[in-house]
Amino acid sequence: MSTSTVLPARRAPSVLAPARVTLISCGIVTGVSALAGMAPLIAAVEISRRLLHGDADVWPIVVVALVALAVKQFGTFATGVLTHLADIRVSFGIRRNLLGKLRRLPLGWFTDRNSGTVKKIVEDDVAALHQLIAHSVVEITAAAVPPVAAIVYLLVIDWRMALVSLLPLVTGLVMYQRAMAGAGTKYPEFMRWLTRLSGAAVEFVNGIAVVKAFGTPGAASRRFQEVSRSFAHFFLDWARATSTATVIAEILLSPPSMLVVTATAGGVLTAAGRLPVTSLIAFLVFGTVITAGLMTVMMSVHPLVTALSTARGIHEVLAAPELPVPAEPVVPDTGTPGPVVRMRGVRFAYGETVALDGVDLDLERGTITALVGPSGSGKSTLAKLLPRFDDPQQGSVELYGVDLRDIDPAELYRHVAFVFQDPALLRMSIRDNIRLARPDAGDEAVRAAAAKAQILDRLEELPRGLDSVVGEDAELSGGERQRVCIARAILADRPVLVLDEATASADPENEARIQDALSEVVRERTVLVIAHRLSTIRGADRIVVLDAGRVVERGRHEELLARQGLYARLWEHDERAREGAADRLETR
Repeated sequence: MSTSTVLPARRAPSVLAPARVTLISCGIVTGVSALAGMAPLIAAVEISRRLLHGDADVWPIVVVALVALAVKQFGTFATGVLTHLADIRVSFGIRRNLLGKLRRLPLGWFTDRNSGTVKKIVEDDVAALHQLIAHSVVEITAAAVPPVAAIVYLLVIDWRMALVSLLPLVTGLVMYQRAMAGAGTKYPEFMRWLTRLSGAAVEFVNGIAVVKAFGTPGAASRRFQEVSRSFAHFFLDWARATSTATVIAEILLSPPSMLVVTATAGGVLTAAGRLPVTSLIAFLVFGTVITAGLMTVMMSVHPLVTALSTARGIHEVLAAPELPVPAEPVVPDTGTPGPVVRMRGVRFAYGETVALDGVDLDLERGTITALVGPSGSGKSTLAKLLPRFDDPQQGSVELYGVDLRDIDPAELYRHVAFVFQDPALLRMSIRDNIRLARPDAGDEAVRAAAAKAQILDRLEELPRGLDSVVGEDAELSGGERQRVCIARAILADRPVLVLDEATASADPENEARIQDALSEVVRERTVLVIAHRLSTIRGADRIVVLDAGRVVERGRHEELLARQGLYARLWEHDERAREGAADRLETR
């Protein structure tokens, strides 16, 4: 068990912290500008009052109104520029922090999330903050200040008429509150549905080639269709539950409703001599200001809540537990006697589900150890602990006698390489993909690695050879992509290799060539291989059989067959599957 001191995961600051001062300042300026923008309305009422009293000296009022209007326009322009600059600064900072965070997260974090989810966090969610930073604060402030000022102004003029005018406003707000009663739980659920929809869409697009090849678009797109249909049901149910109250609220809060109530009540009071004509004009002018501003505020609620939820989601990613980094890293000594890799008492669980329980395993120098077992037995979980996708919750994994938690991750990957079933190539040249672990490798070394991986001839047929770019002029099959990944592992020349059997999904021709390539990559290395086809590991130095997270058998192929245990049953099943596949091919 590691005894070194590790640094705790750093506390993530609020994603909006860099813009807080700017947003507060712009909010205050916007409020002042909004008040200044009401000056022309007040001027209209005051001019009407003077003209009705025979006073034509209105030019001072006009000048003040024009100055106030200029102040409003300048404030609006200044806050718009400042908030957009803040948005650019914050978005750049968040993306930089996210990319740095993704480098520090355990690799297991990515295996629990698809590419659509990660893309949504880094790109879509950060872009969604634009509305919050660049618009929401100033727009909501600009919309909220005039109604409040108008209500105060009308209460000063005639509080009884003001209360009558506010009846549709109060009723509309009550109905709106009823419509939004479940928003606190619905908005987070809405955002979760968007995440699922984004992930399903990316998975579907990535699988287009398979859809076309097998001609079963209905089956291949089923998950995307199911997620889309479920999201539509959720959204329609939510809309039906709120539609009636929302429509009533919008009618009551509309300027025409306020104008009808104000004109009717004000006309009656004016005719009865209880409300001066100038006051009636003020109510007619400012009454619509109240509802128009509130409607703008309410229409801004949804994007604001969405942006705040997005900000919380980004913050959760930035606050996610990081792979612990040793305060004083230890450099493993490759000359240390004993097993290259030693696992002792390893336990790992996904929530309540125990994947590994008390596993002990040694990988001797220069040997091939195969992990086999039924689906869900813990093979992949155990193999992923060696390249430190995650740390065991109990027990230890040691490399050359040093706990992996005491080794700097960069140093660990100088000793451990891995090749998995899914061949991951980046959108760069084939040459750069092969030398990803050794950027300084020369062309001869790259070509030699490609030749050993049985892929050089195919790469030289590409339009620009090794300079061809994946996804542009380098269209490779799955087996060819896998051999490029094997060339990468050969060039990396790490002494320890974790191999999730690369031939599991290959056709017979590609399987043979990949096996030839793998014979090069495992030579004189310590290898841990996850075996899906038992026929490919019958020559392994040791076979470890897992069942329900425990080691139940270990030994060589012949020894395990002689015991007539779980391995023998798996071998028999594998033999029947291969014979059945051969028979089907012959009948064709």
